[in-house]
Amino acid sequence: MKKKRLAISLLVGCLLLANLFFLQKLLMPKHVFGTLEGSLVEDYYKVEKNNDVIFIGDCEVYENFSPITLWEEYGITSYIRGSAQQLIWQSYYLLEETLKYEKPEIVVFNVLAMMYNEPQKEAYNRMSLDGMKFSLTKIKSIMASMTEEENLIEYIFPLLRYHSRWNELKSEDFKYIFKKKDMFHNGYYMRADIKPAGNIPKGKKLPNYEFGERAYYYLDKMVELTKKNDIDLVLVKAPSLYPYWYDEWDEQIREYAKAKDLKYINYLELIDEVGIDFNEDTYDGGLHLNVYGAEKLARHFGGYLKEHFNLKDRRQDKELKKQWGKKVDFYYSMKEEQVKELEEFGYLKSIFGDKQNN
Repeated sequence: MKKKRLAISLLVGCLLLANLFFLQKLLMPKHVFGTLEGSLVEDYYKVEKNNDVIFIGDCEVYENFSPITLWEEYGITSYIRGSAQQLIWQSYYLLEETLKYEKPEIVVFNVLAMMYNEPQKEAYNRMSLDGMKFSLTKIKSIMASMTEEENLIEYIFPLLRYHSRWNELKSEDFKYIFKKKDMFHNGYYMRADIKPAGNIPKGKKLPNYEFGERAYYYLDKMVELTKKNDIDLVLVKAPSLYPYWYDEWDEQIREYAKAKDLKYINYLELIDEVGIDFNEDTYDGGLHLNVYGAEKLARHFGGYLKEHFNLKDRRQDKELKKQWGKKVDFYYSMKEEQVKELEEFGYLKSIFGDKQNN
């Protein structure tokens, strides 16, 4: 009798946990429409872990560099572990987690995040943290990221945070409850539309141009982690025209890179060399590159990596060639689909001519 009661209790407990798990998966935002970038972090877990280069950072990496182009042009395998307004401590802990899965030759960090020294907004925190698999590393990232209004328990059990989404549920919440459609290209978020850069606001005078102590603390930890694992760390400033990148900030990064014996590239100074035209190569007025700009930047950066590091051309590897062949097909399929959709509205062709077909 006692065994029977115990078995029933265990069964009821398992059913309760299963129901709670189902409800949590159902109520969490799916990010398959609108804010797609909320799905970037979790997308990493379903791909092959054999990358030469790992990018970490905010939208200035996941919208500005094309891993497919790096593969096609140089045989470099890469993945972008990016997320919206990814803060430097979030970048550090994503890197710490990534090294549990693979060991790249090079890690690339976009330095814009150095402008933030304190946690910012829950909405952006969620897009960086909710998609991480549960681990001690995730807990540390949550603790570093929370604002005063947030609490740890709602990150560990998201159901407590999203339980009120009942009246917001849509068909996609049910359709993508356990598996989402493919939306990215090794962490790259493709946009084929074009909105030329207009009047970019100049940087306002700041009371203090020094990066914060906390930001430097995590940059130091990133340097230590990469050196410990015999990985080269490259610092980059993507060629986004806004948010404004101050000369004083640039000088601090140059001095830091020199002191730590790191490579640093400020692509704002190389726009002409890369061939970026902000009348054609941005989809939002100069904040981010579209797919045409991202391909140009990847070609230049791939050449830089080949020149300064001992990266092999892996296009002759049969298994990789097969894996990346599928990625390439999906990439161009999405690019063609976006171009076709834009042309139907007469938008892309009127601005870009027939270059999109080259």
